Amino acid sequence: MRIFLIGFMGCGKSTLGRKLATKLGYELIDLDHHLEKIAGSSITAYFAEHGEDSFRRLESETLKTMHYPDNCVISTGGGTPCFYDNMSWMNENGTTVYIQMNAFSLAKRLENGITKRPLLSGLSEEELIRFIAGKLEERNPYYQQAAHVLNGISLTADLVIAALEPEC
Repeated sequence: MRIFLIGFMGCGKSTLGRKLATKLGYELIDLDHHLEKIAGSSITAYFAEHGEDSFRRLESETLKTMHYPDNCVISTGGGTPCFYDNMSWMNENGTTVYIQMNAFSLAKRLENGITKRPLLSGLSEEELIRFIAGKLEERNPYYQQAAHVLNGISLTADLVIAALEPEC
């Protein structure tokens, strides 16, 4: 089974992905890390040099052309489902899990690493919450297309496995 973890930055896709892959004995693929290898730079640097449009094209192409083992967990970028037909593609090629969280909780998780996130750098705490709330509103139509929508607060690998049990 291919499990695509989606959700806003800071919701825990990478951390939960590692734990889930370990529990299931699956390979973990972190799409952002893979993109950094292809680009030869950090996502922040790529954004700064080439812009978001170029990044989203590279992201979509990489998502759709990578070789995925039959059993793997794929941690995607926060915007991955929202561009081109990525969400449809992920639903057709695996099981999607949306790790849902509210803007305030996401802001609390992100405030310490804000400079590493190209879309967030330079925002105050209040601006950060407003920004996240707006982005969640924009992205929600895509995120809600996931096969499974799970509350990200206190979400564990065991809870994800339980939600996926009929499909495993």
